[in-house]
Amino acid sequence: MRNLLRSRTGGTAQVSQVELFFDLVFAFAVTQLSHSLLSHFTLAGALQVAMLFLAVWWAWIFTTWVTNWLDPQTTPVRLLLFALMAAGLFMSMAIPQAFGERGLVFALAFAAIQVGRSLFMLAALRSHSPGNFRNFQRITAWLGCAALLWVAGGVADGAGRMALWAAALAIEYAAPALGFAVPGLGRSHSREWDVDGRHIAERASCFIIIALGESIVITGAGVAAARWDAATLGAFAAALVASISLWWLYFDATAEGAARHIGTSEDPGRIARLVYTYIHLAIVGGVIISAASDEIVLARPLERASLGAAAATVGGAALFLAGTLLLKRAVWRVWPRPELAALAALALLAVLAPQLNLLTLALATSATLVVAAVWSGCSARAAPVPASAPH
Repeated sequence: MRNLLRSRTGGTAQVSQVELFFDLVFAFAVTQLSHSLLSHFTLAGALQVAMLFLAVWWAWIFTTWVTNWLDPQTTPVRLLLFALMAAGLFMSMAIPQAFGERGLVFALAFAAIQVGRSLFMLAALRSHSPGNFRNFQRITAWLGCAALLWVAGGVADGAGRMALWAAALAIEYAAPALGFAVPGLGRSHSREWDVDGRHIAERASCFIIIALGESIVITGAGVAAARWDAATLGAFAAALVASISLWWLYFDATAEGAARHIGTSEDPGRIARLVYTYIHLAIVGGVIISAASDEIVLARPLERASLGAAAATVGGAALFLAGTLLLKRAVWRVWPRPELAALAALALLAVLAPQLNLLTLALATSATLVVAAVWSGCSARAAPVPASAPH
């Protein structure tokens, strides 16, 4: 196969239009996850949606790593992305019934994405990057083992499906942290990876925008279908202000600072694996849970906050803040005070939640996020963190 790799000369690789086009499938997946959480608003349902989210994120972030190496302007790579889009659509369409009658569809689509993409990489790297070719031999071995469990889980049902898919996720998520170690093939080391850190950072930012966009869509659709009284407009204000605050917390200083750091790091592969592959899970998951919470509050703002509704309203914001806290800790080796204080305030809100209606709880949560966003922005301007920190 001819050389399909990106050129590493001339600076940072730009995110291509076909990569953004590919992301549209995952905008749909985020919508499906949010709606599935609302449709199965129980502890068991939340666990199922969490497992599906872990799979969706893994399909997207692994493809992001692949397009960090491959040139999306070449026709074979574009065709690969289009094939992954098709499989991603089937995976996304199956999400609402993934633990029902469409479990095998979800499993086959996900396995096809993971294994098919890795096989393409083997063909693309064989004659052009021996080190990364060995890396993808290891990756393919791990993903192939997980794929067997995914398909077996799709055939099983009930507790069997949960157990098999949990085992598959454990394999998928342990693999990068273990360097994809395989007997006879050794293990990968992050310093060996030819990673364009700023490209991965920009791609992760794209997914945050996708998740925030889902929150905006839910807010707009909910208000459009509701009666416009004071309670509904108050819920609308809380949802919109919360979405803006989440954007501010991530994009005002954190995202660009982290991108600069990974761009100048001596080991960008390690930072990309920790910050963008793992820690961003909490950030994206927090936005998705907050989007589901917005719909609940808009539907019945004056109801007393149930345990589930309170967990979604406070928990979504807390998960997002925990993600940004861990990101800053991983990149700059600091414990950011705005996130720590906001998490403490949300813990107090969680204690008070049974005494509050949903609108009051949502407004208090939004106010907490506003304070954290303003504080974080002011701190970054008063004492900007360096582009890199000792590790």
